[in-house]
Amino acid sequence: MIASTRSDMVSAVTGAIGALKGPLHGGAPVPVLDMLKDIKSADRAEPWVRAELAAGRRIMGFGHRVYKARDPRAAVLSTVADAMSSAALEDRKLFDLARAVEQTALKVLDDVKPGRNLRTNVEFFTALVLQALGLQPRSFVATFACGRVAGWVRARDRAARRDHLIRPQSEYVGPRNLKAPSGRSDGGS
Repeated sequence: MIASTRSDMVSAVTGAIGALKGPLHGGAPVPVLDMLKDIKSADRAEPWVRAELAAGRRIMGFGHRVYKARDPRAAVLSTVADAMSSAALEDRKLFDLARAVEQTALKVLDDVKPGRNLRTNVEFFTALVLQALGLQPRSFVATFACGRVAGWVRARDRAARRDHLIRPQSEYVGPRNLKAPSGRSDGGS
């Protein structure tokens, strides 16, 4: 979208990094690790997940707009995380906890949000793989972005050749016929 405005390459890639960084996208592995550290043990998983859902918060590492069954990338990364976690006892404990949390979260999500099909997504096991590689959480998004830069550059070049402004469409679905406040009641200006 940025490239369609004839903006430069740096701006397009910077914008892509900004979108990727958010915790609902490429930034999700960090909250997954935070969740596992907060849960601490398998027996605490169910009350923790239920409390988060009751508070209206998301369970990071679950749910995907495209994959309504388990994200196939999660299955691959689960196998990779399992193999990598065998190298260090601390990683093995975290992997075993993650597997227990995954099973508990799936059960609770099905119970609390029936029909939503909130399954394990790619970020859940990505967190474990990146940690097993020895990366610090603050480096996770940058590592993820490295694999995407070539695609972003290609997309920007394609948009520049197409020279067509992308205008996202939206439809307001909120309340109608609202009146703007007439003024402040506290006498301020």
